Amino acid sequence: MVFKRLLGSIGVGAPTVDTVLEGGAVRPGGPLRGQVQLQGGQADFTIQHITLELVVRIGAPGAPGAGGDGKNLTVFDRGVVAENFTLPQGALNSVPFELTLPWQTPITQLYGQPLGVELGVRTELAIAAARDQGDLDMFAVEPLPAQEAVLEALGQEGFGFAAAALVPEALPGTGQQMPFYQEFDLVPPERFAHRVAELEMTFLPNPQGVEVVLEADKRAGTLPPGHPAGMLREVLAHDPAGRDWNAEVLGWVERLLEGREAAVAQFAAGMHPGMQPGMMPGMQPGMQPGMHPGMQPGMAQPQRRGPGVGTAVAAGAAGLAAGVVGGMMVNQMMDGFSGDEEEAADEGFDDGGDDGE
Repeated sequence: MVFKRLLGSIGVGAPTVDTVLEGGAVRPGGPLRGQVQLQGGQADFTIQHITLELVVRIGAPGAPGAGGDGKNLTVFDRGVVAENFTLPQGALNSVPFELTLPWQTPITQLYGQPLGVELGVRTELAIAAARDQGDLDMFAVEPLPAQEAVLEALGQEGFGFAAAALVPEALPGTGQQMPFYQEFDLVPPERFAHRVAELEMTFLPNPQGVEVVLEADKRAGTLPPGHPAGMLREVLAHDPAGRDWNAEVLGWVERLLEGREAAVAQFAAGMHPGMQPGMMPGMQPGMQPGMHPGMQPGMAQPQRRGPGVGTAVAAGAAGLAAGVVGGMMVNQMMDGFSGDEEEAADEGFDDGGDDGE
């Protein structure tokens, strides 16, 4: 995977930069290796530093809340790989690097199937008072073994993968380390469909293990935001061996739903006359379940999360990904962002191929 870019902001005759990433998919907490290859310009240049930034898109380009570049790009880690050296006129120089990915780096593919998460490394070259940032060289991140075991068990039990989204919010009471978290939205199999419409699962890895956060219909308004009965937390070791994951994940789902149903029943017992089941405390007669206090009938319901990057891999209850043990399948893949490859290049993402230089 290579990008080449003339450093236009530094001036005519400036160096060019190729960033080459080694190997295939990487994992959270693991190394990202490669080389920054420099071609000297029409004069000697003193390089102040070469910095690599890990960048992810949160939301669609140009959407509300986009950054100054209109691309909703968020830098979540960076590291200096070289500094204070002279690049002679016309000389070739290669700078090897190894970056350790943060443990909570988003997953971009599951069993080889892309999830629509746009993540890459961006190279910044600083010369004198000028700085220039290259395009993004995208790379794939696959799940850790414990994450993979949980997702595979859910697929074998009939849960379908609906979407993977990056949510730019805090998840209270957890070990979240990023200004966003990745949420997997799952469609339940028929035996759970009368109790829940959607499960939301988040993985928050760290050096010691993986924290799993499971929520149920959190956008339906049946419980106040942040209610403890709406969330189940489990902490797993990194080594998934020796566990009956199918039974374990079904136990999590059952405990979550039982706690949620008990809490909803408590609220229902305290409803005032005219309230309907599923309405939240403070709602007035005539309001529909799922509406929040202050909303009027006919008002638009709150959107799921607005700036989520997640792209649906429509599977219903068919499973989480293609070609894995248990016959999990994906029925349809939808592109991670609108437009063709030319539009992607215009937005600053490199497809991993040579641009012809």
